[in-house]
Amino acid sequence: MSDTKERKTVILTGASRGIGHATVQRFSDEGWRIITCSREGIPDHCRADPNWTHHIPTDLSDKGDVEAFVKKANEILGDEPVHALVNNAAVSPKAAFKERLGCLNGDLDRWREVFELNFFTPLTLCRGFARALGRGSRQGNGAAIVNITSIAGHAIHPFAGSAYSTSKAALSALTRELCVEFAQLGVRVNAVAPGEIETEMIGEEYEPLIARIPMQRMGKAQEVAACVFQLSNSDFSYVTGTEIFVTGGQHLY
Repeated sequence: MSDTKERKTVILTGASRGIGHATVQRFSDEGWRIITCSREGIPDHCRADPNWTHHIPTDLSDKGDVEAFVKKANEILGDEPVHALVNNAAVSPKAAFKERLGCLNGDLDRWREVFELNFFTPLTLCRGFARALGRGSRQGNGAAIVNITSIAGHAIHPFAGSAYSTSKAALSALTRELCVEFAQLGVRVNAVAPGEIETEMIGEEYEPLIARIPMQRMGKAQEVAACVFQLSNSDFSYVTGTEIFVTGGQHLY
């Protein structure tokens, strides 16, 4: 896999499956260079992708691992810019029988773990790549951060636990705060809030939720990826501080 200075660069977390993997594929289709991390390795068929230049195995719930990822990625970049940072990795713990973990039955140490990955890691990565993103913005077309939040951060969800939901609500608020500060660097900060998306995490118990979706179907990971990509390119150069719901209208209820 070769590097080129001409093409744009995106850094993305949680790249091995689901929305993250679909987003990698979309950026690759558009010719971007891609640097990623996740706990798992990338699928074998992706190793030949000339645009997916670096994958760094990382436990993003571990502060030391996060710092190591930032250091390694910045070493890879050198003086080159980053044009987009996508904070996608997240965790949503369930009880043994997929019971919703609420405020009363959720272990507090587990809550802290959820917030570490879903909230503090995105903050750490935004700070860690701020200089490289600033270099990207000075190229003329700007640079962007996209945080993956959730419909569950805005309303009670029958399956998403309280720790996950409140961490995503906090990430929505963080997006607004980052928007103001990163504007000084020429970097836009937005969020994408998916609803029910067909991924490996979706089971039969989600089927009844389709009746609550105006479009009467679940979304596809590629549809979320398309929204993330559009927020990252120059067509959306005056859009910042925004959260886009990719829910088929479900967030209206």
